[in-house]
Amino acid sequence: MSAPGIFPAQQQHPAPPGYGPAYGAAPVQAFWSPPAPRRDKGLAATVVLIALSAVALAWVGMFLLDTLGPPAFIICGLLALVPLGICVLGIWWVDRWEPEPRSSLVFSFLWGAGVSVAIALLVGPYFTFALLELVPYGSADLLGAVVQAPVVEEIAKGLGILLLLLVRRRIFDGAVDGIVFAAAVAAGFAFTENILYFGSALLGAGSDTVYELGFTFILRGLLSPFAHVLFTACTGLALGLAARRAGNGWILPAFLLGLIPAILGHMLWNGGPALLFGDFFLFYFLLQVPFFAAAVTGVWLLRRAEQRLTLRRLQEYARAGWFTPAEVLMLATGAGRRQAMVWARATGAAPAMKEFIRRATRLALTRQQIASGRDVPANMEYELTLLGEVTGIRTAMLAGQRR
Repeated sequence: MSAPGIFPAQQQHPAPPGYGPAYGAAPVQAFWSPPAPRRDKGLAATVVLIALSAVALAWVGMFLLDTLGPPAFIICGLLALVPLGICVLGIWWVDRWEPEPRSSLVFSFLWGAGVSVAIALLVGPYFTFALLELVPYGSADLLGAVVQAPVVEEIAKGLGILLLLLVRRRIFDGAVDGIVFAAAVAAGFAFTENILYFGSALLGAGSDTVYELGFTFILRGLLSPFAHVLFTACTGLALGLAARRAGNGWILPAFLLGLIPAILGHMLWNGGPALLFGDFFLFYFLLQVPFFAAAVTGVWLLRRAEQRLTLRRLQEYARAGWFTPAEVLMLATGAGRRQAMVWARATGAAPAMKEFIRRATRLALTRQQIASGRDVPANMEYELTLLGEVTGIRTAMLAGQRR
């Protein structure tokens, strides 16, 4: 059984390794192959960072358990899973075209849930004290909510994205990736923070416990699960755009520039209802809902741009003989991917097809990095590895059809 438009009978034979778009499609067999690519040191560093972040999360968990007590900790932890699940669905939607490595997403979540919260807990009180020294007649609660929390929390979350960019530059392909990692960090932070807020409502409400907890859950868990995601996405977007440029000179300026809208947005969210509007729901529907709609539209446009980039780069490989035109449409369009997966599920080749799509998309984005001048020797080496992988997956699927 053959899929319509996929793997046509007159399959083009790809050029041998070493003859991708960077070299032309010379139909000769190379007599020398470069050495095997070096092990991805970034992955090893990510594993170490995951372990360290898990330790920080354990410390934060023990702090919350001691502060709230076991019953409240369990109840609030279960409630916090609801907004976390909503955020995970949002991240999945943004990340569908070219899914990021799970190790990087796990690190991002653990950094947000553990390290960022630990920084906020340890540094926040000292920052508020310093603000009170500058503004002696100010309110500690107001300064803490409107100034300290946005500054300390956004820097703490942003440092995780910056660290991931530095240790795994290869997988950072642009704005969408930056937003995905930022969203994972922010979702982790919001998860832990929600446990603390729900616990405060549960333990401090007296006879109105159910009302206060329910109101806090609706406010934070259902009406604004993406609040932290929207703030931190500004930092991720800036770092993602900087990652597309050759060299590291743009990274630190982008980090600092991205923090500005992240902090200002956080300040507006914390202080806007009381200082500007006087009513949370008026603030929410007049400002937050349109802002969220604009953010979703912006992400959708970025995803469309990533799809067009994938199509353009894979067409270059098709001209060099690595893919057929039908395969390019299959790999680089939403309709083509859906058609391919329907066929693959019917023939039992779904895992191989998913990997074929994933590796081909990574190949296109690697070609974009080469075209941008980013770490060209290493990316050309990685390009050869990916070309070999997609060729091997295609061969295996074609062999499966013939059985």
